[in-house]
Amino acid sequence: MTREMAGVQLASRIKELFPNAVTGSNATDAWVEPEVLVDVARFLKETPDLDFQFLTSITAVDYIEYFELVYHLSSMRRNQSAIIKTRCFGRTEPVIASLVDVWKGAELQEREVWDLMGIRFEGHPNMKRILLWEEFPGHPLRKDYLR
Repeated sequence: MTREMAGVQLASRIKELFPNAVTGSNATDAWVEPEVLVDVARFLKETPDLDFQFLTSITAVDYIEYFELVYHLSSMRRNQSAIIKTRCFGRTEPVIASLVDVWKGAELQEREVWDLMGIRFEGHPNMKRILLWEEFPGHPLRKDYLR
């Protein structure tokens, strides 16, 4: 069975290299500043005793005041998983850095989040809709979406 790395432990490891990057943690998650998301992701992937080579999933949650992005990571070699989260503010043009350069598997998942939630991933190589047609009005998983 895969071991879950505690959010508090993950936050502690992140703080070693990025002292101001962590905004909070709990038993399961660690929250990081959006400005350092790419650097933190690269650290989690490239640090041998962490070795989070696999991005399992990306999802977004609409809290009206902000969007929360949730990244589930896995290390096959170390048989462990971890969850990092970050917040994206703004409803008209929410933007966050793409992690495609860190994990190629982020490409389709970021497109899905863009399509359904309207969060644009800066630096994404092909930021276009993946489920709905290009002319579809709005982003249907937002709490303020009106048909």
